[in-house]
Amino acid sequence: MIDAEAAAPIVTRQSERKVILASSLGTVFEWYDFYLYGLLATVISAQFFSGVNETTGFIFALAAFAAGFAVRPFGAVVFGRIGDLVGRKNTFLVTMGLMGASTFLVGLLPSYASIGVAAPILLVVLRLLQGLALGGEYGGAATYVAEHAPEGKRGLFTSFIQTTATLGLFAALGVVIVIRSAMGEAAFADWGWRIPFLISIILLGISLWIRLQLEESPVFRQMKAEGTTSKAPLTEAFGRWVNLKWVLVALFGAVAGQAVVWYTGQFYALFFLEKTLKVDGAAANILIAIALALGTPFFILFGWLSDKVGRKPIILTGCALAALTYFPVFQMLTAAANPALAEAQARAPVVVFAHPETCSFQFDPIGRTSFDRTGCDIAKSALARAGIPYANEDGPYDGRALVRVGDEDIPVIDKAQFGAALTPALAAAGYPPKADPAAIDKPLVVAILFYLVLLVTMVYGPIAALLVELFPSRIRYTAMSLPYHIGNGWFGGFLPTTAFAMVAATGNIYYGLWYPVIVAVITLVVGLLFLPETFRRSIHQ
Repeated sequence: MIDAEAAAPIVTRQSERKVILASSLGTVFEWYDFYLYGLLATVISAQFFSGVNETTGFIFALAAFAAGFAVRPFGAVVFGRIGDLVGRKNTFLVTMGLMGASTFLVGLLPSYASIGVAAPILLVVLRLLQGLALGGEYGGAATYVAEHAPEGKRGLFTSFIQTTATLGLFAALGVVIVIRSAMGEAAFADWGWRIPFLISIILLGISLWIRLQLEESPVFRQMKAEGTTSKAPLTEAFGRWVNLKWVLVALFGAVAGQAVVWYTGQFYALFFLEKTLKVDGAAANILIAIALALGTPFFILFGWLSDKVGRKPIILTGCALAALTYFPVFQMLTAAANPALAEAQARAPVVVFAHPETCSFQFDPIGRTSFDRTGCDIAKSALARAGIPYANEDGPYDGRALVRVGDEDIPVIDKAQFGAALTPALAAAGYPPKADPAAIDKPLVVAILFYLVLLVTMVYGPIAALLVELFPSRIRYTAMSLPYHIGNGWFGGFLPTTAFAMVAATGNIYYGLWYPVIVAVITLVVGLLFLPETFRRSIHQ
């Protein structure tokens, strides 16, 4: 056991600021690298998945986005073990170099039109390397800052690390907005999208220089001097029930809900604006950037507040609010961002009448299915391409289908006939091909997005301090990293892909929200029953 008083970090205000600034800036740059892909998913879909239909291509692009999240737990295990064996600082440098190099290479990749299927394969490989790097980064940064923090201020200190994901997203948004505006949409979609990836090499150099100025964490130095570091952190963290049970409680009672609230508020909302509500990409980026700018200080507020009232009540309140309000909030977002679409849905809903057994799942990963075998497939494929929400009703079993747009019935005979009849019917019912920029209620959209970001700050601001405090210092890097990255990598990272696939399958543009709502409720229940309060614990043991 390490003596808490001897191990407590004695640091000046200047060194406190240096620790927070150096750790945070480096992590901001890593998040910038990682989130560029998510922001440019629509453009990347056209560049690397042009061999499949548009709906499949977008879901595939999101799947490649999620691939980086899929391997984050493995990065957590690999780099967490290294961090507990050899130290926090040196592990930073390795993860940062891997992240920066992978991001730079994305900007150099040939498109699908140039090298065919090799292009998306190479893209996914680079996303996997990014995910491995990020899997080792967060736990190290949070542990490093927490182990420098004075007692009673860990929530405040680590909340600065919690801002880095949003600041990294904000930085990526800023770069994308500037380049997109300067070049124009056509040039940006053609080749300008590469520039934000390529300039990351400059950020890599700055980040490495910043991290080289840091010393090792005082808690790790103390353990090293006393010979109490873990010889087998993986076995100790996950092979012993006394520690493994807290890994499971942390995952299901805190991190899973935090993850889905985070990715719904910062990514799904953006994709929903751009893909579902058909808001211009540049306008969607600006709207969410404003909301992020307004919301970011609340990470610090809730981190500070968690030092006063505890981590658990703030995180679980955020999950509860998300579960209760997501459906009405996203319906409000539709009415504010694309009022013509909301009015058309209410006035002239689209219904597909077909027998369920004649309907295919509208997703083809190899791009060879044309979805024209039955009337149901023809109808749903056309509606998905047009981005039109629809409901499903039972119809005859003979493969025939009928689509009702308001009061007008359109029998589905073949693809050409249906396409020719659908377009004027949708136009007559008021369904817009794009959101009208002049009709967008921008203040209301920003207010709604700010509310979603505010929920993010509630669940995310205190989470680092909670995770650090749950585990002993000898296995902290390893033990906290795995539940964090399973939660954020799998529950959160797969959210956009899963939610949009649910929407594509049902035609209901809100159906994908069931995913974050159910996970948030699970976390609320498990957290209330099993998650301990940790804010008064000492971490020097």
